[in-house]
Amino acid sequence: MPNETISSIRKTPDNLTVLTNLGLLADLAGTWEGKGFNLIARPDFAGKSPGPPPCVPNLYLELNQTSETLEITPIGSSIPNRGFGQGDIELFGLTYLQKISDSVTGGALHIEPGIWVTQPATTYPPEAAPDPKAQIIARMGNIPHGNSMLAQGVASSFSGPPTLSPGATLVGGGSPAFSVFPSFNSTPFKIPTPPAVPILNAAGSSEKLTASKIPGAKPFGSYDITVTDCCNSPRTPCPASSPALPTSINGVLMQDVINDPIKLLQTVISHQVADGCSFQGTVLNIATQATITFFQNPNSAPTDPTVTVKTNGAGGIENILFLEGGEPVGNVGPNADTALVYATFWIEKVTPKGGGPSFVQLQYAQMVILNFAILAALPTVITLGWPHITVATLTKPFA
Repeated sequence: MPNETISSIRKTPDNLTVLTNLGLLADLAGTWEGKGFNLIARPDFAGKSPGPPPCVPNLYLELNQTSETLEITPIGSSIPNRGFGQGDIELFGLTYLQKISDSVTGGALHIEPGIWVTQPATTYPPEAAPDPKAQIIARMGNIPHGNSMLAQGVASSFSGPPTLSPGATLVGGGSPAFSVFPSFNSTPFKIPTPPAVPILNAAGSSEKLTASKIPGAKPFGSYDITVTDCCNSPRTPCPASSPALPTSINGVLMQDVINDPIKLLQTVISHQVADGCSFQGTVLNIATQATITFFQNPNSAPTDPTVTVKTNGAGGIENILFLEGGEPVGNVGPNADTALVYATFWIEKVTPKGGGPSFVQLQYAQMVILNFAILAALPTVITLGWPHITVATLTKPFA
């Protein structure tokens, strides 16, 4: 017989109860709008590059200043998960619809429907948030490229500005405050043969300097802002008739933006700190796997020290067969297989100097790892992990 600890008939309670049940996710509810940045390296099929033969770059680095709308709506009733090894539990959640476009061209970039949920502690299996005041959370998302993901983690409260903390986790590179992930760096890395695990590069790493530490490797010019060869190192903007990249965004040099897009979030906070603002709020850390390994120092060689971070993550990713590609034979491997997702969301209550009216802003940094092979820059064809990074600062507009 089923364990009927939760009523089979669920009716929506009052708004206050709905928001209370959401716990630390309650302040997500609403419509958010703002600006951000998107970086993605994608395959550039041989023979399809913008220049004439013999240009065969195999890689295009897309860089976009973005406009974003994120609509998040509470789910009115509880979501019962029926138990057998233990009694039933109730999840509470919100649906969301994320829409991102290029703020310069107006072109569409991303649309994603999904759900955020909270989960109580369980005994079968035994699972609890690391802090009694924290909550287990999960995000489920569907991406039109043919991916579905479930990323689990923890929501917890914080107090203080979520600025970079130099030396707190990584020597020289720093790490984002209240994030469990020490790096959102864009430098690609080798995907080893299992059971060896990939090692992500440290914050502050330069693709050019990191490549110099790998025997036989050559840098990918697309990541170096001084390289303007659209034929062999294409990136936005290519060809030259496209809107030019700015030399900086909000005071952050474009090369620093390419290396670590999260610096765009930090400059917003730095200006608010300079104005005397104080901060408190909720941080959401989620990942599709339980541990991730990073190099400890920027621009590391393959044998340099690493650190493995416990993410409290769980879940996974599904890709359509096209993205997974075929068995790696010769020059063929994945087309663009999504292997890992992790993200930090900061829900920030910002109070101006002197205690004026507070406002809420939402900042996030998300890392998606795409696996595909590359022909250029290495003597043999190997599969690399290519960071796809999205950041944004959003507020709730007047409506």
